Order: sequence, then C-alpha cells, then structure tokens
Amino acid sequence: MVMGEMTQEVDVVVVGGGPGGYAAAFRAADLGLDVALIEKDTTLGGVCLNRGCIPSKTLLHVSQLLYDARHAGDLGLSFTEPEIDLDKVREFKDGVVSKLTGGLDRLAKQRNVQVIRGAATFESSTTLRAVGAEIAHFKFKHAIIATGSSPIALPGVEIREGGRIMDSTGALALPDIPERLLVIGGGYVGLELGSFYVTLGSRVTVVEMLDNLIAAADADLARPLLRRIKETFEAIYTQTKVTALHEDEDGVDATFEGQADPAQQRFDRVLVAVGRRPNSKGLGLENTHVEVDARGFIKVDAQQRTADPHIFAVGDVVGGLMLAHKAMREGKVAAEVIAGQPAAFDVLAIPAVVYTDPQLAWAGLTENEARAQQRSIRIARFPWSASGRALTMDAPEGMTKIIADPETGRVLGFGIVGREAGEMIAEGVLAIEMGALAEDVALTIHAHPTLSETEGEVAELFLGSATHILPGKKSSR
Repeated sequence: MVMGEMTQEVDVVVVGGGPGGYAAAFRAADLGLDVALIEKDTTLGGVCLNRGCIPSKTLLHVSQLLYDARHAGDLGLSFTEPEIDLDKVREFKDGVVSKLTGGLDRLAKQRNVQVIRGAATFESSTTLRAVGAEIAHFKFKHAIIATGSSPIALPGVEIREGGRIMDSTGALALPDIPERLLVIGGGYVGLELGSFYVTLGSRVTVVEMLDNLIAAADADLARPLLRRIKETFEAIYTQTKVTALHEDEDGVDATFEGQADPAQQRFDRVLVAVGRRPNSKGLGLENTHVEVDARGFIKVDAQQRTADPHIFAVGDVVGGLMLAHKAMREGKVAAEVIAGQPAAFDVLAIPAVVYTDPQLAWAGLTENEARAQQRSIRIARFPWSASGRALTMDAPEGMTKIIADPETGRVLGFGIVGREAGEMIAEGVLAIEMGALAEDVALTIHAHPTLSETEGEVAELFLGSATHILPGKKSSR
C-alpha cells in the first residue's frame, strides 16, 4: 500500500464485469452485502455483451432476414435483392449493445453496487489494487474472480487492430464485406460468423483440424446444419491445418496441410476462431493461495471456492463450458455461499446453442457421451417434416431428439436442430433437471401448431404413442 493512500473496506469485491461478475455482484448486493465491482473496460457486460453473444446474435438476426428475403419466392413472394447498408447494420448492432450496457449501469446503481473502472491485482488474500482507478486500494472479506477468457491466437500470427487477420471482435466490427473469407475453426463461433458473412455475399472457406464440424454435437443433430453449410460455403476442409498466413496490404496468403486443394490460397480476410484461454495471468494470484491448473484455469469446488478461503472464481476463468449462462449461475452460487446460504453448482444440464440457420441446441447427456461411457440409452427422433408448424414456416429440415433411460424412461438428454431451437431447448433442460420421465413430457399438452409441439411428439414417439408419425421408430444403444 502506498503511504497515505486511502483503503476502502468492503464485504465483497468482484473482479470482472461480465455475465458471471455482474450476476455475482448483483446477487451479493441483493443479499445485503457491501459490494465493489472492478471492471477494466468502460462498460459492463464483458465479452458476451460487448464483443460476443449479443452483437453476434444481432448480426445473425440480420442474416436470417436476408436469407428469408432471398428465399421468399418459394412461398409466392418476390423481392428485389436486398441492399446492405453496413453503416446502418453497425448502428443497429451498437444500439442494442448500448441499451443493454446502459441497463446494467442503472441496475448497479439501483443496487448500490460500486463500479470501479480499473485493472485489479491481488496484493494478498484480503487486499487488492485497482490500477487506474480513483479508489485504488481495497480490503475485502471475500473476492470473486470473474475475469473471463480471450481468443486463442495461432502461433506466429499477429492479430492487430485494422488488420486483415481478425479474431471474433474484429469480425463483429464489420470492417467490410470481403470477397473471400477464410474461417479457421469449425466451432460455433466460426460457423456463426461465417454464416453471417455468407449472407452478406462473401465466399467463405472453413478449415477445421478435427474430422468434423461442431464436434461437441451428435452427428444426427449436426447433419441438417452441415448440409446447409455445404450448400452455402465455398469450401469446407476438415482434418486440415493452416501452417502459414502471410498478410500484405491487399490480402492474406494461406498455406494448408491436409485436405485443402490447392494447398495455397489467397483470401481478402481471415477469421481465427480456434478457441479461448482463461484470463488468469496478471492478477497477482501468486500473492494468494489460489491454485491454477496447467492450462491456466482457476481450480474451484462445487461452491466456486478456490484454494484460498477468501477468494471465489466463476465463469470462463474456471473452465468447463465457456457459456454466459453457466457463468451467471456460478456467480449467483458464489454470492449465496459468501452470504451464508446453502448453494452449490450442481446442475444436470447446461444448454448449448449454435445460432446458425438452422439453429442447433442440446442439453444433458449426448449420444456421443453415452457411447464413451458405455451407457445404455434409448433414443427417439421426431422429424420436423411431420410438424405442421415447421411446414408452415418452410422449415422442414429440423429434428427433435430425446435420450432417456431404457428402463425407467427418465429424460437424460435433449437435442433440437431447426428454426428457433435455442428458444425451445429450455423445456428439455427443465425435464432433465426435475428428473422428468418421457411420459411426463408426453402428457404435457403442447399448443398446436407450434415447434415446441415436437418435444411432446418425440416423447410420445419414445412411448410408442405418437400421432403424426408411425410408432416404433426408436433406437437403443
């Protein structure tokens, strides 16, 4: 501590203002604790709100409108080719982000959460410094680390602001519409942003080291999405690595090793989306008892406690699924434990959603996981070609899938591919969390005609009582 420097004492200091951090701070304040939230950015919301989930989904809504307009002829409607005003698209995206970040600021004030702009460094297990902040020194009873994650860069590849080699932040800034775009990484970030640029008119090539795209999803769920991508992307190369990128003023030369043909190609821009790493360095953790694993993730227990009794950690920095909704739940758990309430992160299902068209969503046990565990399961699949609502929307390529215990019928997993799959997966998550049986889902009356009706139909199919498809189409593993 600097001589003469004022030290502020608080019950809880939260480091990081993303979904995990602000959820923790707000919950702690609601429970009567004195809370300070330290965020190095100028706005709350973290990567998700400012440079990730929210701006990308805003752009994907624009993408959906473009796709629908171009395919409206199948429904008897004719439009001229949509004109794209990138400035207005950016304005819309930025406006959405601004409204949400402004809302978080108001909520913080209403809850009397003190927001400090600065970069936090731990000096001990009970003190930290906020570099660049007006109030620079804090003494706390407990701290919650919620510093999130950052994109992984390719070795030897520099991603600079304004350059032609971009990470997701650069791609979301919409610098222009590249004629040819290379996407390195076949996960949800690469495919979501690649799909958006395709609708803008870019010719997109995606490269993935593994033997398939969206590797975490079951193959039957991913199939309709991959079919669409193969129709709209210029090329897809799996089991392929990028061994070199050379950027000049006019483009980027890429060298491939694997299935790419030719092995050297030129692109206008390159998007690197190969994963994320935890933001655990530079926090002064060596001055505490917090333990970090070999990959940089902070070790925590089910109550989000680190090895230091004064410090908790939540969100991407602790590993697992790097999803905002997981981080928010963990943040609330940490706050409740600090407040003396019985709480633990003991969820059975965390939904994952890929916001492409068609959307892909799943929760709970997957078929891939059951196979790896040599676990006996029974599966039923309801094709959307038998859904009245899907046909009215000209979206018959979807499917709803249920995975259940073959003996008890207990719902273990749910998967959906198709329009609005992300909005629908919540019913599957609830069924898994409450220990529902397939019979419970089947006996729940779903409105007709709706896409959510397919969740009831697939449960009926599992039981052999389906109405809109012949029963018996189920499988065991």
